Amino acid sequence: MSTDVTTQPRTTAPLTIAVVGAGGKMGMRVSNNLQRSEHTVHYSENSPAGRQRTTDAGRTVTDTAVAVADADVVILAVPDVALAPVSAEVVPQLKTGAVVLTLDPAAAYANLLFRRADVEYAVAHPCHPSVFLQRKTEAELADTFGGIAAPQEVVAAFESDDLAKRAVAEEVITLMYAPVLSVHWVTVKQLAYLEPTLVEVVACMVGALLNEALQETIHTVGVPEPAARAMLMGHVQVALANGLRGDNPFSDACLIAMDYGRDKIVKEDWKSIFADDELDHVLKQMLHLDAIER
Repeated sequence: MSTDVTTQPRTTAPLTIAVVGAGGKMGMRVSNNLQRSEHTVHYSENSPAGRQRTTDAGRTVTDTAVAVADADVVILAVPDVALAPVSAEVVPQLKTGAVVLTLDPAAAYANLLFRRADVEYAVAHPCHPSVFLQRKTEAELADTFGGIAAPQEVVAAFESDDLAKRAVAEEVITLMYAPVLSVHWVTVKQLAYLEPTLVEVVACMVGALLNEALQETIHTVGVPEPAARAMLMGHVQVALANGLRGDNPFSDACLIAMDYGRDKIVKEDWKSIFADDELDHVLKQMLHLDAIER
């Protein structure tokens, strides 16, 4: 993957953007990039610690009602479990035609957001820099999360067919997650299957399992940590390159070992996680809900 960043479409008119939750983890990340844009950006934060982080970063904290009153795009950079009450407070204050942008699909899919027919809703989640990204600088090497130096892609959902408003959302998305290679548009439900099902239920779980296996190799088997870590890190890259890109075929002996691993570790019905009721089940747990309302 090249690090040449694709030129993204730009709106010609300047925008007013409000970041609600600007002092939180993701609020700080997106605000760092938006602060460098040519648009007008207001930063809202209620917690004392968050307000201090915002001012320490050289940004002015604005009361939420003032920040969102004339905003073209309002970014709700708050945890999923807080989106229902926060959107209930904020959305009624927005001007007609504003875009409400959230950073994870769970609340939108679970219908937790306060709804108005005269505003638009978008969700955008970063893909994070690819493991196959060709990193050219120390800053790119250090940026494993994205949004600082290493280019990444973004997957987003827009809940209407208003292409002009979607272009506005895309501009803000491209700025706040910069540097961005491309924005992929899907449905809210498809985005929910990407995050959490594909990348948290599966990929992040496997990442944690790899670390557990590494610790067993070190502490139970007794392999020196540098040797075990070197073997694992190199083979993870080979496994991903062969498994996801088909760079080289696995050897016959490796295929036998892989079948043994699948029989020992993976349940036969694991693909049931891609059923709608299973998606609802994991989201209920993540959002602390009794049910997903349709």
